[in-house]
Amino acid sequence: MKTIIVTGAGSGLGKELSLLFSQQGYDVLLTGRSAEKLSAVKAEIEHAGGTAEYVELNVQDESNIFKKMEEFSKSYKIFGLVNNAGVGHFGPFSKITQQEISEMLDTNVLGTILMTKAVLPFLQELGEGLLINIISTAGLRGKVNEAVYAASKFAVRGFTESLQKEYENSPINIKAVYMAAWILPFG
Repeated sequence: MKTIIVTGAGSGLGKELSLLFSQQGYDVLLTGRSAEKLSAVKAEIEHAGGTAEYVELNVQDESNIFKKMEEFSKSYKIFGLVNNAGVGHFGPFSKITQQEISEMLDTNVLGTILMTKAVLPFLQELGEGLLINIISTAGLRGKVNEAVYAASKFAVRGFTESLQKEYENSPINIKAVYMAAWILPFG
């Protein structure tokens, strides 16, 4: 069975994508920082008849990422990766702290690059694959109170578009997905 790895799979979009891929017959490898949340998603997938495993993984930890991906490749037929893990701190640029800046860049940009670098060789070896980078509409245009977040998403966009060109004649399908938070008025 083909395996899809989903980062940030413990909640939100990562959880929903994991459920969707499991319903399409993929084995899903859930990754994230909370074993409790990942375990709950695994149980939900299995209750619906799908298969999943989970592992705590911080996308900023290069040595652990490569070690884990090597381990996974021995037990799973790695077919795809969804780079979903992300962090956003919002507000006036002058109020964003160095810690918040580093967290966004290290998770959103470096995490996406490291996970891709670790998984892409397995897709190449398989001779097919799917790589999905969840970006954001903040990667399409700047937004008020989102300067650093937008910068991180523009970086992921550039990374993704460059990979698309590099692998355009390859059986590896590379997709950029631009998500947005929609607020619906009630009343």
